[in-house]
Order: sequence, then C-alpha cells, then structure tokens
Amino acid sequence: MMPPQIIELCRLETLAEGSSRGFDLSASALRDNIFVVRTGAGVFAYRNCCPHTGGPLDWVPNRFLNLEGDLIQCATHAALFRIEDGLCIAGPCVGQSLSAVNVSVRAQRLCVSVEAPDEP
Repeated sequence: MMPPQIIELCRLETLAEGSSRGFDLSASALRDNIFVVRTGAGVFAYRNCCPHTGGPLDWVPNRFLNLEGDLIQCATHAALFRIEDGLCIAGPCVGQSLSAVNVSVRAQRLCVSVEAPDEP
C-alpha cells in the first residue's frame, strides 16, 4: 500500500478566520473539488458536493458560508451544515453529512492527505 499523498493548498495565513475557500484538486489523487473553512475551533475540509443534489455548494466562488458565517450553506436549496462535522441540520438532506477530507497544518501551510490509489 502506498503512503498518503500530501497536497499543499495554501499558506494558513491566507485563509482568514471565519472564511472559506474552494480548491480544484481534480488533477490530483483526490480527483475532486474541495473547500475549507477556518474558524476559531480549527480548519475543516469537505468535498464540494451536496449530499442531496450532488452539485457544488458555493453560490459564488469561495462562498460556502451563510450570511452569519456560522454554517455551511448549499447554494442550490439553502440546506445548512455544521462547520465542525458537516452534518446537515436544515433543508432536504437533514441528517446526511458532507464528505470530510483530512486536513492538517504543516509548517504554516494548509495541506490535505489523500490516500494514493493502489497500483494495478
């Protein structure tokens, strides 16, 4: 089994507390788009895919949060998800969750860890 691939997203300082940002990792081993949210509790990352529609969550680029900035909001049907665990608490997909992505800070850089696919 191959070790996980570490993908550097950005310097942590470029992601302000209370903000969100999307990243296109479709050319990486993850083969997907993700977004991160930074709060006082930490940094959380999810696949940019609504569990109800399968569509992206951002209503404009890098805008994943509701107006209050305390929940993730789906642009398609306004479903609301908790930032800390991705659980839907309002909308048509209540009880479903966003798909989390492993995120860490290494030398002040925000990184995701992706399991490398096994060689055929």
